[in-house]
Amino acid sequence: MTAKRAQLTKKTQKRRVRRESSRRQMLTRNSSHSFVGVVAALAALGGGGWVLRSAGPAVLVQSVDAVRSLQVHVHRSLPHDTAAYTQGLIWFEGKLYESTGQYGRSDLRRLDPETGSVEQQVPISRSFFGEGLARVDDRLIMLTWKAQRAFVFGVDRFEPIETLRYRGEGWGLCNDGGRLIMSDGSSRLTFRDLETFENVGGVEVTLRGVPLAQLNELECVDGTVYANVYTRDFLVRIDPTNGRVTDYIEASDLLTPEEALNVAELNGIAYDSEAERFYITGKLWPRMFEVTFGK
Repeated sequence: MTAKRAQLTKKTQKRRVRRESSRRQMLTRNSSHSFVGVVAALAALGGGGWVLRSAGPAVLVQSVDAVRSLQVHVHRSLPHDTAAYTQGLIWFEGKLYESTGQYGRSDLRRLDPETGSVEQQVPISRSFFGEGLARVDDRLIMLTWKAQRAFVFGVDRFEPIETLRYRGEGWGLCNDGGRLIMSDGSSRLTFRDLETFENVGGVEVTLRGVPLAQLNELECVDGTVYANVYTRDFLVRIDPTNGRVTDYIEASDLLTPEEALNVAELNGIAYDSEAERFYITGKLWPRMFEVTFGK
């Protein structure tokens, strides 16, 4: 073998070694990514009991996002107007206040919770689709879906007081005693000033580490937020300090199969703090339920 040929052979061997080393590094990197991706997907799908921690070798640890699973315990059922496309529901001084939606059919109403009868009612212009409802002192604030307007009424006589403006869609609204909390159909809750309605912050809501979108009707209770999820038969309890869902509340099969034929989704949460009971219903539902949540 000539000296020149031997030199070429050594160069070829070096290139092969570099290629083999590079290939092994690539396989190791891809295997690591695949493992992380699979475990992350399984954690999200399987209930979030485990998460990956550290940038080094993958280690599974107990998730801090563990969520309690609760059930709805029905104490009694009450009549509900099947023409009411329920969007917001609140309890105040022994009465229920309800906002309803759909163009040409939206209104604000006061209900007798025992009979479901409408005691007082004011229609909304046909140009607006009514949405969530909250009370601030002697005022009721009613959102609209896409018009970026909220209508303010007096709580006693439903007289119009003012119109508030905001950007984006309006879905749910509640008052936690220090601010208003609003949903817009995304996974974000927006915090608003009680007087000016200005945006003063917000939080992204996650269920077992995954963003939870379609947040709808809201009810503020003792520093937490209960929410309907659009088109789903469950409720969630949210910690507004970090956006984490702490409780998943199964709420399917409240209606009989016959009652469920001509209704829309579960929507509407009100809380009676004195009785420590919730009232829940749905759009066009024939019944409303007085409930508690537990194991």
